Amino acid sequence: MNKTKYISKFVFNYLLLIIILTLAELIFRALSGFAILEWASLRIFIGLNIISIIISLLTSLLNEKVSRIVTLIVGFALSIYTFLQIGFVNYLGVYISFGVSSQGGAVKEYIGEFLASFSWTYYLILLPTLLMVLLLIIFRKKLKYFEFTRKSRFYLIFVGIILVVLSLTYRYTLVAKYMQDPLQQVTNKELAKEATIPSLTIKEFGTIGYGILDVKGRFSPIVEEEVPEIEEGPKKPEEITDNSRIIDDRAWNEVISKETNSTYNSLNKFFIGRDITDKNDYTGLFEDKNLIIIMMESVNDIIINEKYYPNFYKLYTEGWHFSNNYSPRSSCATGDNEMSGMTGLYSIHDACTANKYKENKYYEALFNLFNNKGYKTSSMHDYTEAYYKRSIIHPNMGSQKFYGVQSLKMPYYTEYGEWASDEDFMKRFLTVIDKYEEGTKFMTWLTTVSTHQPYSFESPYGDMYLNVFKNEKYNAATKRYMSKLKVLDNSLGILINGLEERNILEDTIIVLFADHYPYGLAKTNIEKVLGYDVNKDSVADKTPFVIYNPKLEAKEYKEFNTFMNLTPTVANLFNLDYDPRLYLGHDVFSKDHENYVVFSDGSWKNEHAYYSAANSKVVYYDDYYSEEDVKKINSSLKIDMQMSTLAIKKNYFAYLDKLLKKYKPIEAPIEEENVEMVNNE
Repeated sequence: MNKTKYISKFVFNYLLLIIILTLAELIFRALSGFAILEWASLRIFIGLNIISIIISLLTSLLNEKVSRIVTLIVGFALSIYTFLQIGFVNYLGVYISFGVSSQGGAVKEYIGEFLASFSWTYYLILLPTLLMVLLLIIFRKKLKYFEFTRKSRFYLIFVGIILVVLSLTYRYTLVAKYMQDPLQQVTNKELAKEATIPSLTIKEFGTIGYGILDVKGRFSPIVEEEVPEIEEGPKKPEEITDNSRIIDDRAWNEVISKETNSTYNSLNKFFIGRDITDKNDYTGLFEDKNLIIIMMESVNDIIINEKYYPNFYKLYTEGWHFSNNYSPRSSCATGDNEMSGMTGLYSIHDACTANKYKENKYYEALFNLFNNKGYKTSSMHDYTEAYYKRSIIHPNMGSQKFYGVQSLKMPYYTEYGEWASDEDFMKRFLTVIDKYEEGTKFMTWLTTVSTHQPYSFESPYGDMYLNVFKNEKYNAATKRYMSKLKVLDNSLGILINGLEERNILEDTIIVLFADHYPYGLAKTNIEKVLGYDVNKDSVADKTPFVIYNPKLEAKEYKEFNTFMNLTPTVANLFNLDYDPRLYLGHDVFSKDHENYVVFSDGSWKNEHAYYSAANSKVVYYDDYYSEEDVKKINSSLKIDMQMSTLAIKKNYFAYLDKLLKKYKPIEAPIEEENVEMVNNE
């Protein structure tokens, strides 16, 4: 090999790659609303130089033509990755991770609608590569290599020194205080070890940097989790009142005293040291009632419309509704938000948590709480398990029987877009409870499907009620979505009428919430229906939350709420035997309720402020919080999310259940003064 050409190929390939990657990242930042003139951009540029040098050294080993082609392919592939990331965050609201690749086969049919959601500006990310290709074609005959007279070994040593200097400089940027926002929940050094907050990682390291960290996490997982030091033990009550929730912790303290695994003991100390919420005016309000929880597919406030959706409107206006309810999205929003609703735990950012940890067992999950009260529990979904393994997940949560679309003997289609009918679904549910013995108390979780995307293309339910909306000045996709909502609303009418005909409506509580907003519908189209900006401060994730019974007095609650609060709130309303410390959500009616919504990336929002984890910035609505207050909230949320992740990864609740049963005192409860009890004032 000609040594002069070897070195010149390296320089040429390096320049080609660094120009493509730098411009792609700059365009991405501009389109994403990230500041360009900030320290993170310098870190990203240094990282791109390291990547470009390493790749150029490798491609320079090839002959001239192949070397150029491979360099361009690598540059184009990385640009495509950047292009797809901005598309995913626009479409799903989250950045995609290789950890959720298991969903790739299930969502491959989304491609058409996914690409249709792209703004033309996103294609600017691919422009640098195309320009480089064009220039190479035009000037291919005029290209001349740089001529070097010294031996190639000297230049290789020189390049090696540059790599070392760049690497040390890059490492310095991870710890330099002036290169990190003081409000960040996770330090740059911690992000470099594990990209726990994708939005923040992309802002600080760029899309390509995030991709490398994501791949590293797949193939070189952290062997031992970094566990926050937990020193606190159970809190002692200052005063015992009639509303105090008394819990005997003798067995749990025995578990802690005998446990030698530091990770499990950190989890033990974390959960046992959390606050125990008192009973309140809502405790036992629904005791001994039946319960139906309906997780509605892809629903937002568009459904609050008396003219088009009278059944939902009746439930919304005649029951209790939360006007500040949100359904934050994760990478696998439906399955993971369903899991969070059942357990009060945060899902893991880079995994389809419900599927990946489907063998986990949760004795504190909502089904088990009702099982312990003697209820007949079940769960139902009117589609197959192409997405989520509910036939495994739900029984491990305590559901005595899971019914899928096949076991319900419902007609359905395998082709994308032709979902089963929620109307049929409610009819099948009614036939199931008809088989219960008279007087049976039941708790059922229903997950609907008819309102699922696509909305851009023709589909049976998307076209079924188009005529109803013919006079509305919305585009076809919006009308198809609204048509599908009509199917869901009809199903609610079938349910209410069916319960009334069976004389059990007054003995049944119905809770409705959404898994996520209809992200398959462009936000501009959503805004035309709702009449307000949904891009500001995560307003897009705002969804309905309703609790209905015909005997309830209609009421609006302005507390900020999410599905994370579902299980502890329901447990208190039904006066179930539960330990509030085991849930990272809260009883929304408790005076100790932390009145803010937490999003999957660690952002949060309430009536006083909105904190964006992606930008480490706060939008203040008033002067209620200081910067120190925000830091305190961020620190608390960071620990909560870390411990939730650790609990899921370690199958902690199966571990705890087993040992609590093992060390449960066999004697009758002893005198109050001799029992170590905990209570939060």
